[in-house]
Amino acid sequence: MNDKKYKHIFIDLDKTIWDFESNTQITFREIFEKYQLTDLGINDLHSFFQAYTIINDMLWGLYRENKIRKEVLNIRRFELTLQEFGIENLILATHLAEDFVTLSPMKTMLFPHSREALHYLKEKYALHIITNGFEEVQQKKLDVCELRKFFTTITTSEEAGVKKPETGIFELALEKAKAHVEESLMIGDDLLVDMAGARLSGMDTLFFNPQRHIHQDDLDHEVHSWLEVMQIL
Repeated sequence: MNDKKYKHIFIDLDKTIWDFESNTQITFREIFEKYQLTDLGINDLHSFFQAYTIINDMLWGLYRENKIRKEVLNIRRFELTLQEFGIENLILATHLAEDFVTLSPMKTMLFPHSREALHYLKEKYALHIITNGFEEVQQKKLDVCELRKFFTTITTSEEAGVKKPETGIFELALEKAKAHVEESLMIGDDLLVDMAGARLSGMDTLFFNPQRHIHQDDLDHEVHSWLEVMQIL
C-alpha cells in the first residue's frame, strides 16, 4: 500500500517498539519488593502502579510543555504516588526514582513482532528513532534490547532542545536523516505527541494502536499490530 514510495520511516520508541507498560510493571514489582512497601501499608502493587501511572502521565504533560525539569519529574512522580497512600518520605521517593531509571531500561519486553518488523523494514527503508524519553535511559534501552543496529539516526528531545509534538524535533530528525518530508512516514502510539506533531511537520502518519482506542483523528494509516505494519509497507 506504499503508493508514495517512502524512503524514510521515523519511529517512536516507548509504547511503540519498547513495551513500556510491561517493562514498567516488572520494574515496579522489583522495587516494591526491594523497599518492602507492604510494611509501609501499601498492600496492593496494582493500586500503587495505577496511582503512579496517572501521576506520571500528568507530570510528563508538564515536562513536554517545559514546565518541569526531568530531575524534578523523576522524583516528584514517586513522591506524589507515595502521598496517595499517606506516606511523606522524600528520601524513599528519591531511592525509588533512582532505582526506576536504573532498572527499567534494562528490561527487554518489546511489542509482539516488532523485531521481526524492524528486520523487514530495514531491508526496504532507512529507519530512524524520534523519542521524548530521557537521553541516557533511551540510549540504554536501544543497547540492551539490541535495537540500535536497525536505525540510521536516533533523535532525542534533549538533543533537539524541544519535545514532540513541537515541529523542531521532527525537523532535526529529518535534517539528520537527510530526508525529504514528502518521502517520510512517522510511526507512533500517541495521537497528539507523535501523529499531530508529525502531521504539522508535513510527514505522513501511521498510528500504532494496539489498544484499539476510539478516536476521530484523520490519519494516513492505522494499525493494531506490527504484523499489520509489514502488510501495508
